[in-house]
Amino acid sequence: MSLLPPLNPRITQWPGQVVWLVGASSGIGRALAERLHAAGAQVVCSARNAAELAQFAEQHPGAMALPLDVTDAPALQAAASQILTRHGRLDLVVFCAGYYKAMRAQNFDLADALRHDQVNYVGALNLLDAVLPTLLRQQAGHISLISSVTGYRGLPNALAYGPTKAALINLAESLWFDLTGQGVGVSVVCPGYVDTPLVAQNDYTMPGLISADEAARQMMLGWQAGDFEMDFPRRFTRWVRWASHLGNRPYFRLVQKVTGL
Repeated sequence: MSLLPPLNPRITQWPGQVVWLVGASSGIGRALAERLHAAGAQVVCSARNAAELAQFAEQHPGAMALPLDVTDAPALQAAASQILTRHGRLDLVVFCAGYYKAMRAQNFDLADALRHDQVNYVGALNLLDAVLPTLLRQQAGHISLISSVTGYRGLPNALAYGPTKAALINLAESLWFDLTGQGVGVSVVCPGYVDTPLVAQNDYTMPGLISADEAARQMMLGWQAGDFEMDFPRRFTRWVRWASHLGNRPYFRLVQKVTGL
């Protein structure tokens, strides 16, 4: 355990906390919604899949479902207003939305590359625009962005996906500098392989694969500890982090050898 003070205010009590999960119809977002509701939080779920959100709200008394597309900035603004009307505040906002399709230069698709950017990065900016005024006015709350270990360095098949995840890491770091003195916490989550619909399209063995529920558990532990960055499972991500600090020549050769690409 580190003797250094945490980089964020610790979130140690969940009952009554107002949590907005954007991208919560499946995967890590849905698992987080389950765990946070069970812990007593006031959970608000957003995603495009209105039917899944309605089912969650029906099965979890007190939960709120607000269907939307993260590329629709006015929709996020309207949803934020609805949350404030009902709850009066925001305690934790988590950007869980994500889009992924493998892409290499040989099959470059501009429209699909821009789709990655609009969902994975611009979607996060749209959410910030909707919640930052409230969090700054409160002088309290927390923003968490789900990135990926693919954001650490370039990788094969991640031509469209990886840069958007790298952008989220940089965005979170910049936000931390601006918000830490305002009482608002900021964290970035960089999972390895998590068993979600997003990675189900991969046709290779995924080392260290964990469940979405385990990812959600790790995130809640990170918020409790006041962490800025969370990466898991450590048995996999520690090697990715180590490799990311290599010089270009050894990094490129290592990735080529490991992936065969």
